[in-house]
Amino acid sequence: MKYEWRRCEIKKELFCGQRYLLYVGLFYCICCMAIASVIGIKGTRIASAGYGQGEKYSTVEKNSEVYTDKKAQIQGMYTLPIETSGQRMVSYEMIQKERIIELSEEDYQNLLKIVESEAGGEDIEGKMLVANVVINRVKSTLFPNNVTDVIFQKEQGVSQFSPTSDGRIYQVSASEDTINAVNRALLGENNAKGALYFAARDYADPMRMQWFDTHLTFLFKHGGHEFFY
Repeated sequence: MKYEWRRCEIKKELFCGQRYLLYVGLFYCICCMAIASVIGIKGTRIASAGYGQGEKYSTVEKNSEVYTDKKAQIQGMYTLPIETSGQRMVSYEMIQKERIIELSEEDYQNLLKIVESEAGGEDIEGKMLVANVVINRVKSTLFPNNVTDVIFQKEQGVSQFSPTSDGRIYQVSASEDTINAVNRALLGENNAKGALYFAARDYADPMRMQWFDTHLTFLFKHGGHEFFY
């Protein structure tokens, strides 16, 4: 009788132990799922930005990787072109490291507009060269140290960039090529050979072109623009 009682006690202990392990396992699974959910929420950011004339697109940044089918706006500052075929992944840390100047959202929008208004009819290389000149000025001690002040700078009452005086800068919307060109320039692609000036000789004031020719060093011509240092 004593032996039977002891066997029942052992069975009872085994059953309690198994139930305890089951509860522990369920608690562990719930904790893992909760942690994974929190990490997923923190690691994913949805951003949307305007494109062209009112078109909208969105991007997902997850675990320091940017996924997009069109363009990704980084920190609300500038967009990064992504190939639509094959969907490319770009490291956010890499973008931060490769950006060659600091700029605000206002700076970025003004850079897009000045490139569009100055080089809207140029190829993507010509657009990028105009962006390069603005960036070169920002980096030069001879000019203001931010994009907006460079674009709207005046010398003796004369605007450095004519679209700021005739109002064209306020009337344009950046094309896809312009956005692409500006992004590439901001990430360091620069074929301007140090140019700080450019002019469209066919449309420029003759007196102004004479000043360019006598005071500056001609570097090269691309499309309708001549570039100087």
